[in-house]
Amino acid sequence: MNIHDLEAFIAVVETGSIVGASARLNLTQPGVTRRIQNLEDALATALLDRQSKPLKPTASGREAYEHGRRVLRSLEDLKAGVSPKGEVRGEFRLGIMPYLSDAALAMPLDGLRAAFPQLTLRITSGWSPRLVEQVARSELDAVAVCLAEGLAPPQELICDDLGAQTVLLVASSDLGVPREADLATLSQFPWVMNENGCGFRTYIRQSFEAARLPFQVGVEALSVDLRMSLVARGHGIGIVTPAAFADGRWREGVEVIDCPNFKPQVRAWLLHRPPAGRLARPIEVFRNALIDGLQLPMPQLS
Repeated sequence: MNIHDLEAFIAVVETGSIVGASARLNLTQPGVTRRIQNLEDALATALLDRQSKPLKPTASGREAYEHGRRVLRSLEDLKAGVSPKGEVRGEFRLGIMPYLSDAALAMPLDGLRAAFPQLTLRITSGWSPRLVEQVARSELDAVAVCLAEGLAPPQELICDDLGAQTVLLVASSDLGVPREADLATLSQFPWVMNENGCGFRTYIRQSFEAARLPFQVGVEALSVDLRMSLVARGHGIGIVTPAAFADGRWREGVEVIDCPNFKPQVRAWLLHRPPAGRLARPIEVFRNALIDGLQLPMPQLS
């Protein structure tokens, strides 16, 4: 068994194909296949389900992947520790849920690149439950997620509480939503929402169900700009972060709706497995910059 064989196997698992691993490692496809076979021979077990597309690890392969990622991280920590300049190198696999991407994909990532120019960032976007699973299994190094209030992250992870996060309710004046409305009034209008899996969508739906009120999703779309464009054209009520509202080109086409007894809110977390090793400083830099990005003031209602 050698490190090159392990790197090839991990690349196949993470890219889902021999072709993807070949491109990542700058190897021929037969070369990647040969390294996988070498590792399987050394471990005396099949590591990949070759009938699945994309390629997926077997049960033994999943175990080998998790151990292998830790081995590679330890080697990267060793290289960083003996580097004459103390430069942090290698990969930083970061998962960010869509809501936090408004705050995370600008200044925090710029700060990371400036502070650690030799570090390769691999950004994954996804819903919080999936990202939590991925960091727990060492598929990601750190994740920025939002969880419902009272829902604690797994105890085996290092958990930095980034504070409660609130969104604005917005609508076009053409839709006819009162500038100040209660939950019953809001239930009379359609909503433009993110896909299922969004913590805010779940919170809003549960709030309406608890009040025995209907919750109608008129349009479902992943892109923030597309959702807000639809909201500005009168297709429904939307939610938006203060950061996205401040920078949105559709800002003049929507009004902020005040609902005194209904303030959609979740709690943001930065999670990673212990120990952080060579990534301790990058994680700290990203954490501090993300906190700054999340602290934009709420706009005043007029």
